[in-house]
Amino acid sequence: MNEQHNYSLIVKWTGNTGTGTSGYKGFERNHSILVNNKVEILGSSDPAFRGDKTKHNPEDLLLASISSCHMLWYLHLCAVAGITVTDYIDHATAIMIETANGGGKFTAATLNPITTITDISMAAKANELHKKANELCFIANSLNFPVYHKPTSIVKGD
Repeated sequence: MNEQHNYSLIVKWTGNTGTGTSGYKGFERNHSILVNNKVEILGSSDPAFRGDKTKHNPEDLLLASISSCHMLWYLHLCAVAGITVTDYIDHATAIMIETANGGGKFTAATLNPITTITDISMAAKANELHKKANELCFIANSLNFPVYHKPTSIVKGD
């Protein structure tokens, strides 16, 4: 199946304090991310780059995309495999390094999903499915850095 999916959104800069970009410190990095029929996301740059620490930054959103894509594939695979997951939480982390030219790049992300399942006999399979989820994740397949997984399964019967 080679079906193409297209995505579109609007990113609108909202940080003009009256003088535009006339000086490096004279403008805010605030912006809005607008997708039809969805809640507006208020963004900024990372505080290390003069951003608003109360708003999402591109680095946060990249890591959130990796983690949520993985989770959605994982839950799908568990459902197909007959594994009942009743809770899922991921404390995801990522490393970005600044480069000599002033830019930067991500070098790794680590997902630390904790899943609660209902059948102890499925614990090993539940942990194995994280590898398959990574292989199928659209976001992970688009990255040029590794995504590591440190899954934990907790068993709690119904």
